[in-house]
Amino acid sequence: MPKLAGAIISLFLAMAPVFAAEATYAKIQTSMGDIVVELYADKAPASAANFLQYAKSGHYDRTIFHRVVKGYVIQGGGFSKYFNERSTRDPIAYEGDNGLKNTRGTLAMARGDKPGSAQAQWFINLRDNPKLDHRVTDLGPIYGYAVFGRVVEGMDVADAIGAVATGVGGSFDAEVPVEQVLILRVDQISRPLDN
Repeated sequence: MPKLAGAIISLFLAMAPVFAAEATYAKIQTSMGDIVVELYADKAPASAANFLQYAKSGHYDRTIFHRVVKGYVIQGGGFSKYFNERSTRDPIAYEGDNGLKNTRGTLAMARGDKPGSAQAQWFINLRDNPKLDHRVTDLGPIYGYAVFGRVVEGMDVADAIGAVATGVGGSFDAEVPVEQVLILRVDQISRPLDN
């Protein structure tokens, strides 16, 4: 009996980190349906916290997917339906070197030319995009785009958004949905029900 009790205690201790590390989820409500994402707060803490802070402040409410590249990415989180850019907080620390890859269904921070320039915009990868990953070569680091989550429900919605017709819009000369796709709101949610 002591061996069994010891085995049960060992099993419980081995599983304790699973129970302790509660996953964080968010629902992205769009005009084409909902997308639920799991955020990797453990591997991309600054990016995940930043995304949730913008969501809680209402920053993403009634914004658009302003960049859609079929079979590549859908990007949003920065512009109103009138193409007015939403004001942002200071950029966050670069987390593209966290070991996470830009694979199909992952959520990553958009940024400018500098690695530590990500603010509010994000994108969903519609395919594996290894060219967007951080890597180190003989010439030094090649900075990528920080993955901070993944789609757990609604990838069909992301794919549908990625298939819309695009063209000119606002100050953009291409890749803007001809019929706007709205991000209605983004909310942190409890764990989605398993199907």
